[in-house]
Amino acid sequence: MDIQSHRDTHPSIAILLGTHNGARFLKEQLASIAAQTVGRITLYVSDDGSSDETSAILDDFAAAGCCQVIRLDGPGMGFAENYRSLMQRAADTHDAYMFSDQDDIWRPDKIERGLELLSKARQGPAGVGGRTRSMTEAGEDAGFSPLFLRNPAFRNALVQSIAGGNTMILNRDAFRLVRDSSRSGPFVSHDWWAYIIITGAGGQFVYDKEPTISYRQHSHNLVGANNGMLARIRRIRNGLAGTYRGWNDVHMRLLEQNQAHLTPENRDVLDCFDRARTGRLPGRFLALKRSGVYRQTWLSDVNLMVACLLGKL
Repeated sequence: MDIQSHRDTHPSIAILLGTHNGARFLKEQLASIAAQTVGRITLYVSDDGSSDETSAILDDFAAAGCCQVIRLDGPGMGFAENYRSLMQRAADTHDAYMFSDQDDIWRPDKIERGLELLSKARQGPAGVGGRTRSMTEAGEDAGFSPLFLRNPAFRNALVQSIAGGNTMILNRDAFRLVRDSSRSGPFVSHDWWAYIIITGAGGQFVYDKEPTISYRQHSHNLVGANNGMLARIRRIRNGLAGTYRGWNDVHMRLLEQNQAHLTPENRDVLDCFDRARTGRLPGRFLALKRSGVYRQTWLSDVNLMVACLLGKL
């Protein structure tokens, strides 16, 4: 059996890639996608107005013929809107969906491992996401993202994103849910919204403790590594400045438009969380406790309670 015939027997995988002036590292990212061990891959690329060699690199990759490449123009409104737009335009007939950054390197079995984990999930919307291995601009190892041990759930998703989009794989039901729910308005990021709405709708989100990508750290990262003392200080500063409250405002508006997707239990959680954000003391602190929302570490939980007490939730 030749390589193409072998690939034709594999599940159909959609990879959604947002690009913007990514020529510096894009070739390595694309090469790692081409080297995947399984999958009939369709690469949807939405370019948000690149002025470097990104377009030429994508042309060369498409000409190589390792997978189907569908080129789209982004809305020019930032990375979150680029991915939101991309989800609306990708076909919903693939077996599984993945998101790709423009500057990482995927392990050759990333798709294979993701499909294996998805196959063990229960019926309905399901997604997988997890840890990353960090690397420097030069591609040298730079440690790992935090290892989260508490169960993924809507109560966690409301206040924390635990997996980057570049680690995620969604089944068809989950992709349709994320796509349809995001038509109502903007989100903070596609990965955080996926975690929120999948768990909110009673779907399953699997946290993979084994990294399958190398996440490149450089000066142009929109979202950097989430570990170390500097990251902790940044999170505390963002909380005190009201950054998290602004993000929560965005997601609360979107969840209000998507109440029909939520389970009755999670609608109750959302109501308590809303009162924890908008009520008066001590009522809002009691509402926070009743909501059961949590972050992945005790220190982050302390920060959550402080934000509630200060009206910054």
